[in-house]
Amino acid sequence: MQSNILIIGGNGMVGKTISRILTSRNPDYTIFIGSRKAGKTEKDLVIDVNQPHTFQTITDKKINLILLSVNDKEDHVLRFAIENKIDYLDITKPTPDLMKAYEWAKKQSINSRIVFSSGWMGGIVGGLAASLTPHMKDIEEIKLFVYYSVKDLAGESSAHFMAENVAKPFSTYKNNSAFPVRHFLDAEYFNYSFGIGKRTAYNFDVPDLYILNKIEKIPTVSVKMTYNSKFITWLLGAFQRWKIFNILSLKERRMIFGSSGNGDQSVFEIVIQTKEGSRKISLQSTKGQAELTALSAVLHTEELMKRHLENAIYFSHQLHQPDSLLAALNEYETINVKIK
Repeated sequence: MQSNILIIGGNGMVGKTISRILTSRNPDYTIFIGSRKAGKTEKDLVIDVNQPHTFQTITDKKINLILLSVNDKEDHVLRFAIENKIDYLDITKPTPDLMKAYEWAKKQSINSRIVFSSGWMGGIVGGLAASLTPHMKDIEEIKLFVYYSVKDLAGESSAHFMAENVAKPFSTYKNNSAFPVRHFLDAEYFNYSFGIGKRTAYNFDVPDLYILNKIEKIPTVSVKMTYNSKFITWLLGAFQRWKIFNILSLKERRMIFGSSGNGDQSVFEIVIQTKEGSRKISLQSTKGQAELTALSAVLHTEELMKRHLENAIYFSHQLHQPDSLLAALNEYETINVKIK
């Protein structure tokens, strides 16, 4: 079987990292890079997600898998993949866009593997939660705690999402009821691993909220986030409480969330509750969020290329056996995992 993989957005921060990791682990794969600008080699393809007429080169190059690492709000690439029976993996969509794309895709005739993922933590939260308990249906509650450093290398997509959505409510879930909440409110004190210690964490929207409740049927799901700077964490909460985000322009909000450093760790913690008690799994990416997201995308890609999976719609954690996902993460040199 051919292994022709196209990374659309492959010249972005996450896209370049995906290409680097995927090439080093799978030298037999043929990897093409899709970008709006012409490149220097025959593997560089001019593809603009907003210009579907540029997609003809995808069929010309006999692409087996499209890996989308740039936001395609109108789902042009998804539609093309389904129409042309090409495997598709999207690691970019924020919650509202993922919900819209999934609802549309469910109504189509699917003759390839269509995979939606969460850009935060690379869509591996569900898989790691499954590694803590034999049956996902036994999980009564999942709490996810994210630690993000303003020193981390960051692309503009996550900053743009926060700028566009920070003043909008999103849903968290309790006993299968959705409750509207806002970012950076409802403080919860949490003791983070890897030497971080006790921090105040606030509401944060990631697609895993929707995926874990609506797809995996876990009744109660919440996500909280803290920054490495306690002052910045407090300040963003104050801005939300005083409704300052509501009066700032989109440009001003992008300036607030658009900072990027030279690299730092990223950490997230999953706390699950079953009738048997609670367990916690902690993951640290010493190279930060972009490296973790890219590695997760590579692991999903490898499962699609190597395993026999029926043509259907998947969420990325569903591609993996829980133990094999945990083992793959543990083997990677910049990932540390603790289970308690």
